Amino acid sequence: MRRLPLTLQTIYVDLLDKLLDDEVAIQGREEGSFAPKTIKGRVYWYHQRRNAAGDYSQSYVGPETPELLTRIQNHKHLTAADRMRRDMIRALTRSGTVPTVNANVGRVLQGLADSGVFRLRSVLVGTMAYQTYGPMLGVRLTSASVMTEDIDVAQFRSISIAVEDQLPPILTTLKKVDPSFEPILRAFSNQPDAYITADKLKVEFLTPMRGPVEDAPVPLPALGTASQPLRFLDYLIYQERKAVIPYGAGILVNVPDPMRYAWHKLIVAERRSMHEKIPKDLVQAETLFEVLVEDRPDDVRDMWEELATEGRRNWQQIALDGLKRITPTIRDRVLKVIDQKID
Repeated sequence: MRRLPLTLQTIYVDLLDKLLDDEVAIQGREEGSFAPKTIKGRVYWYHQRRNAAGDYSQSYVGPETPELLTRIQNHKHLTAADRMRRDMIRALTRSGTVPTVNANVGRVLQGLADSGVFRLRSVLVGTMAYQTYGPMLGVRLTSASVMTEDIDVAQFRSISIAVEDQLPPILTTLKKVDPSFEPILRAFSNQPDAYITADKLKVEFLTPMRGPVEDAPVPLPALGTASQPLRFLDYLIYQERKAVIPYGAGILVNVPDPMRYAWHKLIVAERRSMHEKIPKDLVQAETLFEVLVEDRPDDVRDMWEELATEGRRNWQQIALDGLKRITPTIRDRVLKVIDQKID
């Protein structure tokens, strides 16, 4: 485990804070005002504006927190300091703190972010999310564990309905970035949940599968696309974290909590039918556990206990089976934290 210098950790934290400021400032620069709305006892904030016809429209900002209230209050004094953020990105990538992002991938992620995909609480998952954990945790990740060419985005269908905001069809957004994007249709369905370019860059949309097995794509109305339902995804994308993709002046995205990601990778490794992906699953889980058992042992334990809640069957046992495959010294440290033994 290679720790990052404190100066680089500070740059990342400052960069994330500036992007959070700018997210509110961008909406606030449009004519209109911020307004709260209470839904099921919780307060959420929206930016509302009147169009030329005199009708009101609104865009989702986020759940109320002290930090969000401060950003809303100060939004008129904020400016998009793109040059400063680009300098910070360069400092992080040149130092090897974060892996650089392929230009095609960066443009697509920027297009998704600009359209509002992550504002509406979609979560970047898979290896693209994993790449953000190095600066978040203050360590350097091994290069062998971060290579990917796909973009996977997940959203709870309940959130897609509840945010009361709707983007243009996702294919429209993707074609603005690369006109060669085309939908990928599965058998017996005319609702695409994945899209691909002529250069084989794939963007796939996912949603948690809860209850009986679902094969048909599930609509995500807020995003203007269907999605593939997957088991275990509800655990992964619950209580998402903000992170930065190091492209351009920085792209603000949502990613899973790294502790959830580590446990989820062990489960996925045990359940995969594509065996060539299992080694990467295990390397990613092992790398995160090495950091987290030292820095966040309580979170390791809490996320372990959560695997057994909400009617989940045998998830802890699947995760224990996955632990058997990682380096014994790291495995034993995890077992000690969660007070478990394996044969």
